[in-house]
Amino acid sequence: LDQEHYSRERSASLDLLLRFQRLLVSKLYPGDCVGQVPNTYSPDLLGVGSLLKKYTALLCTHIGDILPVATSIASTSHRHFAEVSHVVDGDLTGSILLPELVVSVVLLLSKNAGLMQEAGAIPLLAGLLEHLDRFNHLAPGKERDDNEDLAWPGIMGSFFTGQSCRNNEEVTLIRKADLENHNKDGGFWTVIDGKVYDIKDFQTQSLTGNSIL
Repeated sequence: LDQEHYSRERSASLDLLLRFQRLLVSKLYPGDCVGQVPNTYSPDLLGVGSLLKKYTALLCTHIGDILPVATSIASTSHRHFAEVSHVVDGDLTGSILLPELVVSVVLLLSKNAGLMQEAGAIPLLAGLLEHLDRFNHLAPGKERDDNEDLAWPGIMGSFFTGQSCRNNEEVTLIRKADLENHNKDGGFWTVIDGKVYDIKDFQTQSLTGNSIL
């Protein structure tokens, strides 16, 4: 059902591109060509590989033009980032085309590296990494997420060595009355699965409106 919902939201041209992309990948998916040396691939297979390279080049050229502009605008503020992300999401740059193409190319590379090297699509995708990285670094909470990723082994280490007891003692218990009084004074606490979250800062950045929050 979810897939049908997303399919309806896609434009006809985007849906056609996605079907074309999947057709290319399915034609390149190894059948009898596994293990063949590059100079023994059939002309048809090499033709599909060449077509994949041209398709990837066109897609990467478009995304390479869009992302620097999007990054420039999104760097203004968190609200600009949210707006730009919404626009990019409706473009080829943020659609299912790029992530599915990357996954498909990696899959084909693992199945038949020689054929994919002959096709030459991988260097084109690699050229997008810098643009994508710059845009993603503007996402709100990126520093926090990076710190959590880096801290994860240490947290697990302290858990297994029994050094997390001190942290458990620092947990603050908040009564329902405390939460209600805090929100009456202009705060914005909410309870999810028995834990209290302060979403006051998120309220100013949200595009969904206070009613949903």
